[in-house]
Order: sequence, then structure tokens, then C-alpha cells
Amino acid sequence: MAALLAVASEAAPAFPFVTLSSEGVILIYGRDEVAVDAGRLLADHLDVTIMITKPAQIMPPATTSFPIVQGMIRNARGYLGAFELTIDDYAAPRPSSRDALVFGAPRDGLTSRCDILLDLSGGMPLFPAHDLRDGYLRADPRDPAAMLRAVLKARDLVGSFDKPKYVNFTAEICVHSRSRLTGCHRCLDLCPTGAIAPDGDHVKINAEVCAGCGLCAAVCPTGAATYALPPADALLHKLRAMLLTYREAGGANAVVLFHDSQHGTPLIDALARCGHGLPANVLPFAVNEVTQVGLEAVVASFAYGAAGIRFLLRAKPLHDTAGLSQTVAMADAIVSGLGFLGRRVATIGTDDPDALGEALRAIEPAPAVERPATFKTVGKRRDLLRLALHELHRVAPAQTDVIALPQGAPLGAVAVKTDGCTLCLSCVSACPTGALRDDPERPVLKFVEDACVQCGLCQSTCPEKVITLEPQIDFRAARAPARIIKEEEPALCIRCNKPFGVKSTIEKIAAKLEGRHWMYPAGDKRLDVVKMCADCRVIAMSEQQFDPFADVPERAPPRTTNDYLRQREGKD
Repeated sequence: MAALLAVASEAAPAFPFVTLSSEGVILIYGRDEVAVDAGRLLADHLDVTIMITKPAQIMPPATTSFPIVQGMIRNARGYLGAFELTIDDYAAPRPSSRDALVFGAPRDGLTSRCDILLDLSGGMPLFPAHDLRDGYLRADPRDPAAMLRAVLKARDLVGSFDKPKYVNFTAEICVHSRSRLTGCHRCLDLCPTGAIAPDGDHVKINAEVCAGCGLCAAVCPTGAATYALPPADALLHKLRAMLLTYREAGGANAVVLFHDSQHGTPLIDALARCGHGLPANVLPFAVNEVTQVGLEAVVASFAYGAAGIRFLLRAKPLHDTAGLSQTVAMADAIVSGLGFLGRRVATIGTDDPDALGEALRAIEPAPAVERPATFKTVGKRRDLLRLALHELHRVAPAQTDVIALPQGAPLGAVAVKTDGCTLCLSCVSACPTGALRDDPERPVLKFVEDACVQCGLCQSTCPEKVITLEPQIDFRAARAPARIIKEEEPALCIRCNKPFGVKSTIEKIAAKLEGRHWMYPAGDKRLDVVKMCADCRVIAMSEQQFDPFADVPERAPPRTTNDYLRQREGKD
């Protein structure tokens, strides 16, 4: 109780909102009379249009209270107050319809807009993670109760609605791509609603579509996407207050149970009222979405003295939890590598209070750190993660320096096959965090592991394809100087002695050109310009009256399309 009171006493910072506005224009998308019945229920409250797909025998209404059209939604996008639909097979009913609606000639590719979309078609959902799309309501047309619930919910969707702006985004530190080459795409792969889309070298997050799962913020390697409900540092402050107070009050073997308020809180309440309640060492910690919890929160919890962590999920989650699974896998690798025995991090997926109680009581007691950390900090997620890892390493049972991590981890090194590296330094220009560095005085490639976020831009940019990522955590990296990956002797200009390139590369170019290219006959002094810097090369070419088109060997006339066609016909 002391721990829970300590959490409640931590102030929660304010968070921004976005406003969704609806004027009550609704499109009811159905296949039979059920859609028409829903339209009659809503006609006095909303501006109704019925769209029937594959129309059955629908009797024309005696009076036209709302339009009934035929159509099939090919594509849908938007949110409450701003849906945009692409419709095929659109047709209006003929006025001459008598016992059944008869539709005219259909048209494809029409665009329609509405504020609310009620889907009674019984087909596939029009949106990914459709339960999380504001303004999109869906019900089985064969279930009258489900249809009525959707109608009642739609009736209230008129006016202005504030929803939290769940994620704050800083485009300047996003490492999605550079020079049209893709690096990090973690958030794009995980976003369940499609709220994230590429936007040049960065991504953009549609706050109106975002449902607040927090997966993007949890996996973002640089902290460009940060969760605002609450921010990561405020979440760590609450964890610190809870775990340190629990220990001071005499508690031991604390297990932090992360849960949400929509699913987890009622489940825990039911367990307390109708069962044995939570075990005494289990500390419930409510968050907006369990998937918002990142690696920094898990690592910090163990540093503060937690003996275990469990994430309470629905038996059938509303969206993919792959991002949380990655976090659990990384956390498990770190804590086991630092000597914490047993299964310290796991998920519990259930909707049954009794099953939850059994799973929690089955957790084997595991010792926590003897002298937990007490650090308190503010800042961005990347800085919080660095500090939490440093503190956990300091108090851990085993002082392991290097731990391998699963693919996709935001920490690690790069491996370069130095035999194939030409020191072109394309990777240096592409690296957004400065982890890969050069030296203006000499040909050298350096690497700072503490700055690497494993975005993969160096790997995709390297023309020789000699770079691979090595996800790991090296606890010495924060204090280590830049490591030299490859260094070569500079090429000195034969005219002014100024360094201008890599000696081995210039020698290879000269060897390949001499006697093998018509511009550079064997023993000709023209080859000297290859061994000069850019300034001296221009001077030498001017002094020698160098004509690049002189002595051009006679060649056949340029080939035309007809030549290629004749050649192809001959081969056929």
C-alpha cells in the first residue's frame, strides 16, 4: 500500500490534444435491409446515406428520408470527421423502381466523403486495427444487438471531440532514410493503424489516426518518437517511487505488473473481489497501453530493485504486440547476461481473473539486487536508456561487459570487412548520429559505438556491401574513444604533395587505366593527372593542351532501335 500511494503522489505532466470534428454525415455500408433499418433509426439524428453492395431485393421506400445507392468501397482512409472513400460499381436507383430497387449503369472510381462510417457489410474490415479507428463502426449484420449498439454509438458522434496527442515526434533526429536509401523502418513495420508514413528522409505521424498503442515510441532508436501519456522520464519517476518505497517499507521480491486501465484494472479488481487478490509482492502499475513500455522502463525497474516484470495482455490483443515481444526479448537477454537467474520478464495473456492469479502465484521467487540504484533523471528516451543500463550494470550480480542482443535492438556495433572497404566514406556521410566518423587529415574510418542506433543506413549505403550490423550492448562504450576500423596511407599529389585520396585506390585506378584505355597509353605522361589533386590536375591539363577527344579511335556508328530489333529477330 505504501508503494501504491507513492505512485499516486507522483504528479502526471499535462499532455496535448487534437480535436476531431463531426457534423453527423454518416455513410451506412451494408448489403440488405439491415442497413436500411439502421438508416431509419439514425435518420432523425444524422445525415444518412445508405450504400448497398451486391443489393438484394430491397423494396423502395414510400417516402425518401435518405438516399439509397449501390456501390462497393475499394479504398478507405481518414478518421472521424474526415473519411475519404473510393467507390466502384456506383449507381443510383431508378425512379421507376416498383417492387424492388433497380439501379442504373454503374461507374467506377468515384470519391465520397463522410464524417462517420457504419460498416454493416459483413465483409473484411475497411481499416487495419479497425477497433482503434475513431468514427469507424462495424457490426455483424446477422447480430441485431451488435447492430443496435453500433447505431447508438454512431448517434452520439456529432460535435467536437478531443483526443490525446499520444506521440510527440521530432523529425530532425529520425533515421528513416538518407539520399533515398532506407535505414530504420521499425515504426512503419509495427504501427497497427497505418498512422505512420514515409515523408522524405523522415516519417510523419498522423495524430488524428494514431490510437496510442505506443509501439513506435517504444522501438524508436533515437527517441524521435516519444510517448506523451506520460513521457518516458515521468514513467521512470513513478517506477522509482514505487519500488524504492516498497523496499523501504520492508517489501521483498517485487514483481511489477504492467497493465492498462481498460482491460487490466477490471481484471485485477475482479481478482480482488472474487478471488484471493494479487500476491503480496506483485505491484500493479497502470499505463495507458502496455505496448508503450520501452526497454528503458524495464531496465530501470530492475536497477531500482524489481525481481521480475510481467505484462498483462488481453487473450486476443486489439493490435499486434510484436514490438512488446521485441522489448521482452531484449530485456531478457540483458538481465540474464548480467547474472539474473530465472525468467525475469514475460507476458501474461488472459481475460480470466483466476488464470491471472494462478500465473502470478506460479512465479518463482527470485532475489533482486542487494543495493538498488536510486538515480532520478529527466531527458529523452535514449539518454534514459543509457543511464538505466549503466546503473543496472553497476548493481548487477555479474559484471559482464558485452552482451549480444536480438536483431532490431537499438544498441550495437558495425562489422566492416576491411579487405573490401575502399574508404570511400559513403557510410560516414549517411550516418545520422555521427557513430561513423572520418578524419579530414588522413584516410581513416572511425566508429563510436555509444552513438550507434543500428538504423542500418550505413549498411544500405555502402557501395561495396561490406558493412553488417551487430546488435549488442557494450557497457564500456560510453567511456571508450572512437575506434579505428580502417586506416590507410594517403595519396600525395605528385605535383604539390597535398593529400587528396587513398593511396591504394589511386594506384589501383592507375594500374587499370594504363595501357588498357585509349586515353592512357602505356608509358604516356597523361596518366600523371590521375595521381594529382583536383587543382593540379586542371593546371596540368591546361599546360599540356590536353584534348580528351584527340586520338579517339574510330568506332562503328551508334546503334539504333532498328539494329536491336533486327538482332533480336535473328536470335529468335
